[in-house]
Order: sequence, then C-alpha cells, then structure tokens
Amino acid sequence: MTAYDIAFAALGVVATASALLAVTTRHVVHAALWLVVTLGAIAGCYLVLGAELVALVQVLVYVGAIVVLVLFALMLTRAPIGPSADVSTSVAHRVLSALVAAGVTALLLTVLLPLAGARVDRHVTSTTVLARDLFSTWVWPFELLSLLLLAALVAALAVFRAGRPPTGTAGRDAVAAVPGPGEAL
Repeated sequence: MTAYDIAFAALGVVATASALLAVTTRHVVHAALWLVVTLGAIAGCYLVLGAELVALVQVLVYVGAIVVLVLFALMLTRAPIGPSADVSTSVAHRVLSALVAAGVTALLLTVLLPLAGARVDRHVTSTTVLARDLFSTWVWPFELLSLLLLAALVAALAVFRAGRPPTGTAGRDAVAAVPGPGEAL
C-alpha cells in the first residue's frame, strides 16, 4: 500500500462522512458547509489521482460557485436556519429512506466490489485534449447548467421580493403617517 493509496482512502472517508453529515443535519447552513467539506475532499481525491485540472474545476465551480449560490439563496429567502417542525418528516419516511439508501448501497457494492481487484490500464491524457473535448463536445451542457444556476438565482430573488411590500407603498404610507408642522401627533 503506497502513500497515494492511504491519502486516497483518507480523503474518501472524509468525503463519505461529511456527505452523511450534510444530508443528516437539521441546520441548512451546516448542511451547506458540510457540502463544502465533501466537495473539497473529492477535489483532493482528484489531486491524488493526478487530475489537477479536474480538481481545480471542482473547487472553482462546485465549492466556489454552487455552494456560494446556495448560501446566497438562503440569505435572500431568509430560510429558517435551525430545525423547523414544518419541514420535518415522520419516522416512517426516515426508515423508508434508510432502507432505500441501504438497497442502493448494496446494489453499488455488488457491482463495484468485483472490479476492486481488476487491473486498470491508466490512460494518460493531456490538458489540451481535455480542453478540446470540454469546449467542443461538452460546451452545451455547461452552458445549460449556467442558465439553470441563473434561473435559480433569479427565483431566489423573486421569492425574496414576494415577502416584502412594494417600495412605493411603504414609502408613501410612512410619509403620510408623519405629522406635518403644527399638526397634532
């Protein structure tokens, strides 16, 4: 077992543990912060595997953009920060989701464990080939993803504005409520 194997296993454990904490915590902001740890550990896995460009994109796009968008949307919508009884699920739903998660995990393990001992031929590619594929084959999915993120940001702004009174009305009422000179309070 090499140092790369140990580093990869340690980063995998950190990614798995923080992912579990991200989906089981009852605080939305804590979930977003655990997501940052998960995505950072996955970027570390990419570094150990020798894919520096993919690790950089992971940090820039996911940690730097997606999580910041989630936190920005949370701040704009004034979502409840702590646990809320309104969004809590019943014990039956939690047990059912745990059973589904266990089934998916078992299915993945039955597929992936036989491959654990297989010898993998490493195909080394250059950044130029990756950039050519990224900006030719995969450019439209990335552009559609950016439009989706823009729509999420606009929707967060719309939800934020829906809870506030229009600015013209509030300003007029505030001016009308202030007594003029010589008027009684």
